[in-house]
Amino acid sequence: MVYIARAAVKKIIESELYADIKKDLLDQLDRNGNDGKYYTDLVDDYMDLWVTKNLLIEDIKKRGVTVTYNNGGGQKGRKKNDSVEQLIKVNAQMLKLLSEIGIKPTQTDGTDGEDDDEM
Repeated sequence: MVYIARAAVKKIIESELYADIKKDLLDQLDRNGNDGKYYTDLVDDYMDLWVTKNLLIEDIKKRGVTVTYNNGGGQKGRKKNDSVEQLIKVNAQMLKLLSEIGIKPTQTDGTDGEDDDEM
């Protein structure tokens, strides 16, 4: 089981999306003048949470929002998948980290400020 988890983590970390997100965050830090080691470390923390978020999403996709349990004492049933609650907490922490490092989503639609419905 540990081997499978390590392989999944490695796959996520080596993905192009991981590299793109990390580069984008570091670029935004640089543009904002927040390029110190403190901020870089927070980006690394963010990326660790991003990996965790993706693992939680994979678990929810694989096992669903409820899972079966058997406590060994004759009790069986279904309970909520703890990954759902953990995903919410991880997402909240990720947003807090972005706020801490001064990164906000940018709106880039290529219209130079024009309204979308104008022709």
